Amino acid sequence: MQNFGTLYVVATPIGNLADISQRALDTLRQVDLIAAEDTRHSGQMLVRMGISTRMTALHEHNEQRATPALIAALQYGQNIALITDAGTPAISDPGALLVAAAHEAGVRVVPIPGASAVVAALSAAGFTAPGWLFYGFLPARASARRNALQDLAQLPWTLVFYEAPHRITECIADLYAVLGERRLVIARELTKLYESVHALPLSEAAAWLAADSQRQRGEFVLMLSGAQPIKMDESESQLRDTLKVLLEELPLKQAAHLAARLTGVKKNICYQLALSMRDESA
Repeated sequence: MQNFGTLYVVATPIGNLADISQRALDTLRQVDLIAAEDTRHSGQMLVRMGISTRMTALHEHNEQRATPALIAALQYGQNIALITDAGTPAISDPGALLVAAAHEAGVRVVPIPGASAVVAALSAAGFTAPGWLFYGFLPARASARRNALQDLAQLPWTLVFYEAPHRITECIADLYAVLGERRLVIARELTKLYESVHALPLSEAAAWLAADSQRQRGEFVLMLSGAQPIKMDESESQLRDTLKVLLEELPLKQAAHLAARLTGVKKNICYQLALSMRDESA
């Protein structure tokens, strides 16, 4: 049997260095190599922790190219730790390709749990829904972002997104335009000096951000309540008739949009009904 090494997926602090676990420290000291998203950034952290393990870069621009050599090293018997700039690797951060390749090659993968911005934010948000959906970063382009949100609009679960400061204002605007009124919790700069967790109606979020430029800085976790069950009134029969005709000629999203304009029914309701009609006829 081949004596392969182990790939350790090691969570590092998202801000406060005191959040590192003893197990993570021991692992980073003992492995043969650390694959880091940014060797300069992680190097400063490791120096502060008294760790001198050799590092190599593994980031979004070189992951596909660098993965074969790392797999070869693991198969040769070396132990490797995978870390990202902050938090848990391979979750809206580089590393998933390496982890998948390790599984494919028969290499043991061991998670070393720790800090995660999405989990930290949810724990302080107060949502009681039994399920949540972590999307990560929405598309940067406005049209693609709105299309992605439209696909999520009717899900009943708490929706969780990451967002960067330079897109936070337009992202909030699109969330409200597509999803309508929701409960929103904005978690910013978690575990750092200017950490804040603020709950408010989504309709008030744009004004809240605009009131203080400091509120638009840092890394964001946005959490929104899920869609409420939609109640149809007596106009459902008319809406069904309208959608039936439109669906015979148009794609589903376009049919729902046009039905909303013709009937005055909310676009989300038209979209959900169009989906169910399509499923019924399938």
